[in-house]
Amino acid sequence: MIPNGLAAGTWTLDPSHSEVGFSVRHAGISKVRGAFQDVEAVIEVGPTAEESRIAATIKADSFNSKDANRDAHVKGEDFFDVANHPELTFRYTGLEASGETYRVAGDLTIKGVTRPVVLDAEFNGVTVDPFGVTRAGFSASTSVSRKEFGLTWNAPLEAGGVLVGDKVTINIDAEFVAN
Repeated sequence: MIPNGLAAGTWTLDPSHSEVGFSVRHAGISKVRGAFQDVEAVIEVGPTAEESRIAATIKADSFNSKDANRDAHVKGEDFFDVANHPELTFRYTGLEASGETYRVAGDLTIKGVTRPVVLDAEFNGVTVDPFGVTRAGFSASTSVSRKEFGLTWNAPLEAGGVLVGDKVTINIDAEFVAN
């Protein structure tokens, strides 16, 4: 079921009004947060969910956790290896609707490894801004195991445990513009 009010056609992500963020447990006691700064996405809304498409591409080099040393490490071979795997991608495979919430299924590719994921999503509505541009808003989240994508680097802690948690929570706030 296509969200009520979302017109058929192509919708393009407005990156200046969107964020693909993440959080991961650090040292077992806190969470590191950050976002990707370079994201492209398109939604092609067809007559049905089965005839619709969503595709997103994230430039791995745009990873930003507000710490230059950590960012350089994560962009390196131990994690994203951006020299050999410059993009993360998401490709839509299906949609389940339940009232005002949706479960968006797709294939997520990180560092050359593709795994199915399900995003818990909300459609936040459609509006026309003061400049006559039609916009649609969405929020979505999911959690993934970084190890399932080959991101296995870690360091043991003296008190036990490891430096970087396995579970990564992905949070998306996205605004799309009708083409």
